[in-house]
Amino acid sequence: MVETKIIDGKQIAKEFREKLAKRVQKLGSTPKLAVLVVGEHPASQIYVQNKKKAADSVGINVDIYQMSATENEENILKLIAELNESKEVDGILLQLPVPAHLNAETLIGAIKPEKDVDGLHPQNVGNMVSGLPAMISCTPLGCLYLLKQVLPSMTGMHAVVVGRSALVGKPLAQLLLQEDCTVTQAHSKTRNLADLTKQADILVCAVGKPGLITGDMIKPGAVVIDVGINRLDNGKIVGDTLFLEMLGKASYITPVPGGVGPMTIAMLLWNVIKAAEGHYSDCKDLILK
Repeated sequence: MVETKIIDGKQIAKEFREKLAKRVQKLGSTPKLAVLVVGEHPASQIYVQNKKKAADSVGINVDIYQMSATENEENILKLIAELNESKEVDGILLQLPVPAHLNAETLIGAIKPEKDVDGLHPQNVGNMVSGLPAMISCTPLGCLYLLKQVLPSMTGMHAVVVGRSALVGKPLAQLLLQEDCTVTQAHSKTRNLADLTKQADILVCAVGKPGLITGDMIKPGAVVIDVGINRLDNGKIVGDTLFLEMLGKASYITPVPGGVGPMTIAMLLWNVIKAAEGHYSDCKDLILK
């Protein structure tokens, strides 16, 4: 039986924001984030308000540009161009998803890479994979920060990332490679998935399928990062792992909710501050003094 410790994302994010607030005070100016919201998607409205509240807590100003669900792409591109040139705006975020008539890739690609605080611009993605300076997407960066809280060194560890999305799975696998892990990337269609997950010193689940990872699929003592957010029919929010089955087997695990989610927003603030400082994300600078 392994003693399982819960990685408290809420508390860690709170402490991280306190450090960010001190960093903002040293800037001598107030960072500004522009958030573009197209349509009235209920979840998006909640996410945006959560981001604004977190930004306010560290001294970042947020301008929300609320647009109609029928807004045409040309007008949005014009707004992005204006924000790109504004010396007052440090970061630009396009809240996803966007209505079906819009091309999210086109809109994200129009944002200046140095202002792309979501880390989704193709240049940032390419630079990150190449180990060059880049804005790094917030959820993978948050996962890495949580891992660094419990694993001072990941050198030589076998990390299995279950998930291959451009938002989480792919970039996180690259970040773990840069931490000198041996990385295996799996996904929902991987055959004999348990054969891989049982080998993992670090197991990341980012598929969006409740109960995908059961207790008999993990190596005793593994560190489990559950990125999945799934709403069950009864309204309960759960991750991709069967949390109770992880207890007594994993050495550390993130809960859902309250694990990776709070760190995603914290890393958005980090990216805005780095942009205001005139720099890209920097994993080596991530553990703030």
